[in-house]
Amino acid sequence: MKFEDYRISDEIKKSLSKLGFVKPTDIQYKAIPPIMKGEDVLAIAQTGTGKTAAFAIPVLDMLQYGKNRRREDGIKCVVMVPTRELALQITDVFKQIGRHTRVETFCVFGGVEQGPQIEKLEDGIDILVATPGRLFDLVSQGYIRLHRVEILVLDEADHMLDLGFIKDIRQLITKLPRKRQTLFFSATINETIKELAYSLVNKPVRIQISPKDPVAKNVDHSVMYVEMDDKRFFLERVVKENLDKKILVFVRTKVRAERVLKAMERVEIASMTIHGDKEQKDRQEAMKQFKKGDVKLLIATDVSARGIDIPNVDYVVNYDLPEQPESYVHRVGRTGRGTQKGIAVTFCSPEEKPILEEIQTYLTKDIKVLQIDREDYEATIDFSPAATYDWKALMKEAEEKEALAKIEKSKRAKKKAKGKKK
Repeated sequence: MKFEDYRISDEIKKSLSKLGFVKPTDIQYKAIPPIMKGEDVLAIAQTGTGKTAAFAIPVLDMLQYGKNRRREDGIKCVVMVPTRELALQITDVFKQIGRHTRVETFCVFGGVEQGPQIEKLEDGIDILVATPGRLFDLVSQGYIRLHRVEILVLDEADHMLDLGFIKDIRQLITKLPRKRQTLFFSATINETIKELAYSLVNKPVRIQISPKDPVAKNVDHSVMYVEMDDKRFFLERVVKENLDKKILVFVRTKVRAERVLKAMERVEIASMTIHGDKEQKDRQEAMKQFKKGDVKLLIATDVSARGIDIPNVDYVVNYDLPEQPESYVHRVGRTGRGTQKGIAVTFCSPEEKPILEEIQTYLTKDIKVLQIDREDYEATIDFSPAATYDWKALMKEAEEKEALAKIEKSKRAKKKAKGKKK
């Protein structure tokens, strides 16, 4: 079945055609019909399967010709997401698919001044994409009213729970009309997710697209065993052997991200970082330059692992292993999206092996090991300018110590000679 066969508006079909959307993915094929019927949907699908379009297409179609079409009546659909980057991305998808419709989509998120967001809200919108914290703030201040909401979408719900947003979500639900359509999308499912989902949905259509291997088949993922202090040399090697490739690097903390950036600067490799301590404008600029390919190396914490669709990422490097096994799947899912092939490599230090074992248990199979012989390992370090710099510094230090030792030896010899003369 093709999109042109669906009973959706010609305006949306026109946008889909321009975007190159011909046939629906599995999640789109299974989710669009029940959503268009007005049913609640609980969907579990791995990253990169086209979840955003699965709810954006039917929501746009329903709101375009809905009964209460007047914008002054208030917001008709709220889409809640865990991160700023995902909010911007989903808003962009709604705008692209709804380009030829009269439906207005806008997003709000924290980390920026709320004034401009409030001005836009007062102009009137149909679809609001928001992170829970900023949404809750604006609702509390009276700038957002939810009494006319017809559709609630929770995307990447499992990650919202990981970030501690469950209290905000539950409080916001109390301000929504009881009679509404709820669409619940998550990449993973556990008892907490089930409990939250079934407290929000009403007799949902359950859709689960989860193959035996949660890592997309287009991704060749492997691991190499590297000492913690040597990871920078191996990242340098990956970059220099793939100068025309777009490489996304994941680290565990914000501090680590900046340290890796400095390490790359020392070997004259241009890179940018993205993490929670960065100003929103800086995060958006980093994403923009990486997407365009102006910067080939982006160093990120897990804030960028969830749902972010960055075109043509050739490599994902797990510089540090993630604390949660599920995060591994989301990280490597940034490459090999759609029909493209991707490569993911993990640097595992001896102290990280227990985490690797947890990930392999979660995946239900071992990750392929890239064997590095001793000669190749040492050559990777020796050929780095950083290693050369360190070697020179060590040599200088050794020479200085040797000179000091000679002076001390000479002093002792002179003192001894004086004693004998007496």
